[in-house]
Amino acid sequence: MGPHPAVAAIRLAVRRVLHDVLTEFHRHADHDRPADAARRPAYAARSRYAEAGAAGTPRTALPDRPDTPLVLVACSGGADSMALASALAFEARKLAVRAGGITVDHNLQPGSGLRAAEVVTRLTAMDLDPVEAVAVHVGREGGPEAAARDARYAALDAAAERHGAAAVLLGHTRDDQAETVLLGLARGSGIRSLSGMAAASGPAGRYRRPFLQLDRQAVRKACMVQSLPVWDDPHNIDPAYTRSRLRHEGLPALEKALGKGVVEALARTAQLSRDDADALDTWAAEAELSVRDETGRLECVKLYVLPPAVRRRVLRRALIEAGAPAGSLFARHLEEVDRLITGWRGQRAINLPGRVEAMRQGGRLVIRQS
Repeated sequence: MGPHPAVAAIRLAVRRVLHDVLTEFHRHADHDRPADAARRPAYAARSRYAEAGAAGTPRTALPDRPDTPLVLVACSGGADSMALASALAFEARKLAVRAGGITVDHNLQPGSGLRAAEVVTRLTAMDLDPVEAVAVHVGREGGPEAAARDARYAALDAAAERHGAAAVLLGHTRDDQAETVLLGLARGSGIRSLSGMAAASGPAGRYRRPFLQLDRQAVRKACMVQSLPVWDDPHNIDPAYTRSRLRHEGLPALEKALGKGVVEALARTAQLSRDDADALDTWAAEAELSVRDETGRLECVKLYVLPPAVRRRVLRRALIEAGAPAGSLFARHLEEVDRLITGWRGQRAINLPGRVEAMRQGGRLVIRQS
C-alpha cells in the first residue's frame, strides 16, 4: 500500500525539483571540470550513493563532496515548511543530494528562540544535515511584513552562500500565490506583480517553490497523516497584517460571492501573467538596443513609436541602470518619465529615487544621477 495521496503529491513535487537541481548542477560541473574528467560518467557517483541509500545507509552517510549538491529547506515549523522538510528528507535518500535545513528566528515574539531550537531538533531528527537556526533583526522599512521578508531572505542568502547550497526550497503553496496576486492587484501594480511568485527565483534560480501547484489543505493533510508536529504562527491570524486579513476575510468573501475555484483561477492568472511579462521583458531588452544613438543616449522619437508596455520597460531598465533602486520605482515615476516622450511640453527635469533625474534635451532622454 502506497503513501497517502497528499503525501505522495508533496513528495512528487519535491522529487521533480530535485531532479531539476541535479540536472543543472551536473551540467555546470561538466562545463567547469577538465576535459579528461568530463569524459567520465557524470552519474557514476550518484548511482553509487543511491544504491547505498536503498540498502538502508543513513542519510548522513553521503559525504560532503563537490559532486553532491546541497539542497536546504527554509523551515519555520509551520505546516507548509514541515511538510516540505519531510518530503525533502525522504526524496534525498534516493538521490545523490545532501539535504539540510535553515530556520530563521525573527525575534518578533516571546520565546521565538526556543521555537527555533525546536525546529532544529525536528529537522535533525529527519537526518537533515547541516541544520541551523539563524537569528535576525527586523527593521521597519516598508512596513512589518516587508521588513521581516527582507531580513529572512538576507539570512537565507547568507546561509546558502555559507554552506554552498545549490538550492533553497520554500513552502509557498497555491493559496499563497493567490494571495500574492490579490495584493498586487490591490496596489494597482503592473503585470509583473500580478504574476506572483516564480517557481524559481533569486540568484541563479536559488529559491525553488515545489508547492505552488498544491493547496494549503493538502499540505496540512500530509502533515497530519505523517504525525508531523507543526507550529501555527499567531501572526498568520493577526488582523493587523494585510496578508492575514486577506487570507481569513478577503479570500473567503470572494469565494462566497463568486463560488469555489477562486484560488485556482488566481494561481492560473499568475502563470499567464508571468508568461506575458517574460515576453514583454524580452521584447524590451531587444528594443533597447535600437532606440539608442551612437553615444548610447535614448532617442525620444524611436521610444515614442514603441508600444507603451515595452517603452516603459525600457525606461525602467534605464533608470535602474542609472542608480534608481528597483524597489523604490513606482508606476507614477514611470508615468512622469514617459510623459517626457509622449507629452513633451518643455517640462523640467524629473527627480527620481536614488538621486536620479530624467530630462529631455535635444530630442534625447538624458538619465543621470544629480
